[in-house]
Amino acid sequence: MPSSTVENYLKRIYLEQQHAGDDPVPMGRLAAAMQVQPGTVTSMIKVLADSGLVEYEPRSGTRLTKRGQHLAVHVLRRHRLVETFLVDILKLDWSEVHEEAEELEHAISDKVLERIDQLLGRPRADPHGDPIPSAMGLFTEVVQQSLRHCAIGESVRVARVLDQDPGFLQFVERTGLTPGVNLVVPQCDPIADAITVIPDGHQPITIGMAAARKILVEPSTDS
Repeated sequence: MPSSTVENYLKRIYLEQQHAGDDPVPMGRLAAAMQVQPGTVTSMIKVLADSGLVEYEPRSGTRLTKRGQHLAVHVLRRHRLVETFLVDILKLDWSEVHEEAEELEHAISDKVLERIDQLLGRPRADPHGDPIPSAMGLFTEVVQQSLRHCAIGESVRVARVLDQDPGFLQFVERTGLTPGVNLVVPQCDPIADAITVIPDGHQPITIGMAAARKILVEPSTDS
């Protein structure tokens, strides 16, 4: 079984690849994401490459092999199911479960994970809206866009919050922009770099485009 350090690296590379596309993940970006020195990252990537979990291109960066991706998705599945369990069953605040899941994801066996998945009703997304892969490592296809790109008058449903910093999650909850909430966009002001939204059950609120980019939406369930 891979160590927690190996699992953390594989998961982070997978997440960074979502932004890098077909390009390798630069070592500097990975070091920043892992909050370690570049030399530490290079040493670990060489170990992972020797194990057949990543491909390493010294001047370009790294990417997961098929085997590495399989393991990374499994770690991601454990993490997101644990987060869902902590919120839905243990009733912990959604702004504090990420760190807890970071620890627990390495200790959950496949048998326990399957039981948790069954108990939760096999959810497709965690409390932040992040998709949960199936036991086979497959994701449900969804069509989402940033709240930043919504048209005036458009009705949408909040689907996912990309920034899981506790402060941002508390802001999202305070303003009623949590996943599952329907809202309408009555105004957008490019000059002020702001957008006004009206979430169900809340007063209109104006937020900056920087915050709006971190909130993904999909067609409203009422549309």
